Amino acid sequence: MARTKIVATIGPGSAHPETIRRMLAAGMTVARVNFSHGDHATHTKTVAMLREVAKSENKTLAILGDLQGPKIRLGTVKAGGMMLSLGDEIVLTPHPGQPAMIHLPHPDLIAAVQPGSRMVIGDGEVEFAVAEKRGDTLRCIVTVAGLLESRKGVNAPGTDLPISCMTDKDRVDLNLISELDFDYVALSFVRTAYDIQELRTLMEDCPRQIPIIAKIEKVEAIENLIAIRDAADGMMVARGDLGIELPPQELPLLQKRIIAACNEVGKPVITATQMLQSMIEHPRPTRAEASDVANAILDGTDAVMLSGETATGKYPVEAVLMMKQIGEITEHAFPYDQWRDRRLTPHAIGSVTEAISGASCSIAEEVGAAAIVSATLSGWTAQQIARFRPRSPVLAVSPDAHTQRRLALVWGVDTLLVPAFQDTDTMLDKTIQAVRDSGLEPGQRVVITGGVPFGKSGQTNLIKVHTV
Repeated sequence: MARTKIVATIGPGSAHPETIRRMLAAGMTVARVNFSHGDHATHTKTVAMLREVAKSENKTLAILGDLQGPKIRLGTVKAGGMMLSLGDEIVLTPHPGQPAMIHLPHPDLIAAVQPGSRMVIGDGEVEFAVAEKRGDTLRCIVTVAGLLESRKGVNAPGTDLPISCMTDKDRVDLNLISELDFDYVALSFVRTAYDIQELRTLMEDCPRQIPIIAKIEKVEAIENLIAIRDAADGMMVARGDLGIELPPQELPLLQKRIIAACNEVGKPVITATQMLQSMIEHPRPTRAEASDVANAILDGTDAVMLSGETATGKYPVEAVLMMKQIGEITEHAFPYDQWRDRRLTPHAIGSVTEAISGASCSIAEEVGAAAIVSATLSGWTAQQIARFRPRSPVLAVSPDAHTQRRLALVWGVDTLLVPAFQDTDTMLDKTIQAVRDSGLEPGQRVVITGGVPFGKSGQTNLIKVHTV
């Protein structure tokens, strides 16, 4: 199996038990439920099906709930849309039914933009430049010609919008995400670390805090990247909206920067949007798409994501399988030596857990270990080991099913669920038994990490070299 994990969006093209079964066999490790589409009854049914199929196939599957966030859209345009030419003047108003004006039902946006601001419609099919503000209306000049249609999304790159990243809909959806015990929640429209804290505060009354994936899709998020990273549990390179906010030629280096920021601290990062876009309609990707996936893997992404390819595409299973095959081939050329050098730099280690994690990778390389085994409650040590991208596979052993599922997003980590243990001796016994049951051959060596005394998260302080 590829060590890079695969996130697949579930939708009408894939929400069938047999399709899910085949996607799991092909390499899907995380299922994404997009709350921008569908209703609660549909999502509830989808989650039940995902868990039932994963259990029947004895597969570990994490479920990611992706909140919609604030969506700014045009109102109704005349039937068939309006064909706009370069240099045309149009007027935007928050009031519906105004003759010779286009309805934009977002007074906050109109108040925030200034003359000279860009306004991007849809995925960039049409663009305006704000020429003048007249009270609560905007006179704009068309700078990219095209067809203007009803309900298209509107972005104003570079404009600081005074709106919360959590809408009333998101709050209702969060209740369902908590009720259904999702493994991750992705937050849209993130601009600062405060947005992450706002979501954590909303989850205080929930049965448990669900790990938060910050979607990096706004210019402000790039400006506050490290603070957001530190506040969140992981990040997503949301290249679709980010490519509207910023020139597309800047995205490749920004992608590398975001991935590197997560790698530095061992938090999972997902690379998303249009990775195998042509497979929505075709059974094979373009050469450029295959290279895009491979380069994200070489950059160090924990996971690559499929959106429309599996949600509505004709070839959802083939898309997942293609992702896995690209990963397997690319990982043969993965720059493990460069990651080893990073591990040995003085600033790479900041805690006992990090030191143990780095040392376990070095010892595994020295003794030719068949695996690095982490006995873990929270999964944090396994994440820190994976942060250093060791050559040896990482096997996490945990009594916590939530931890088992969450690690399905982390590069290179396979997880075994074991009975609960209360002391260090039992922890080692059950860990060693799990290693034997995992299929390793007698005589092979493994490096085991754990905590003494056992039972407190974040207290890894033990390394043991064990011969199977």
